[in-house]
Amino acid sequence: MPDRLRGLWDFDDLDVTEHRLRARLTEETDDPGRAEVLTQLARVEGLRGAFEAGERLIQEAADLAGEDAMALARIDLERGRLFRSSDEVEEALPFFESAYRIALDAGEHFLATDAAHMAALAAPDRAGFVEWTTRGIELAESHPDARYWLGPLLNNLGWEYLDRGDNEEALDGFERALRAREADPENREEIEIARYAVGKALRSLGRSEEAVPLLEQAVAWARSHGAPDGWFHEELAEEYAALGRDGEAREQAQLAVSLLVEADPSFEGTERSDRLRSLAGNPA
Repeated sequence: MPDRLRGLWDFDDLDVTEHRLRARLTEETDDPGRAEVLTQLARVEGLRGAFEAGERLIQEAADLAGEDAMALARIDLERGRLFRSSDEVEEALPFFESAYRIALDAGEHFLATDAAHMAALAAPDRAGFVEWTTRGIELAESHPDARYWLGPLLNNLGWEYLDRGDNEEALDGFERALRAREADPENREEIEIARYAVGKALRSLGRSEEAVPLLEQAVAWARSHGAPDGWFHEELAEEYAALGRDGEAREQAQLAVSLLVEADPSFEGTERSDRLRSLAGNPA
């Protein structure tokens, strides 16, 4: 079954998440259940950068877990996340691998796919990344209770291929990710991000004519929700420029620079910032 604790998470508000988890802790009726919740509180601490506090919570969970497979898988998964978040990636991988095996043997496909996703991110080389990501994709495609992970895993695979210049493979990954995202129409932000990624892959293949409608849709959606996205505008500027639509490229580049510098002042002076200023007609 899908992760019973996932609905308690608000990744944009860790304080709210902690409050919900501590309330749930008092509702659990047995020690393994309490151990599961403690692992999630450890994850909260890891996201805050409080790694020692996170490890203490993991140890509390280990003392309660007994032989319960779900609790043991969560303990290894969250201990691995703590190591990875504290830049001890080599130490993290064995815990992700263990969490994967335990969860898979227990038929907990959502958790096993999460562990495969994390093992890919901790893999020491591209071959390991692709192997673990592919393993996760196969699980997500085979088990409805793990289907959530299909979009993130395919997205990660697409970016890996694009960064390596394997543009056809990148496009395939991003298009599959978009289809997976569209299966959850309530999550429109992720759908538009997936559309943006498809557009980038199309441009890498010289197919900007096909990419423009996708980026225009992503830009329009973000604007209509009062959250214009500088990266969407940047890519649309590049697509217009590739087609010789210089006036439209200039307009989008100006919007992109303004939004991206406002969101992160350190963007100013980067190579991408300089490229956008050139497209906008005011090179640095």
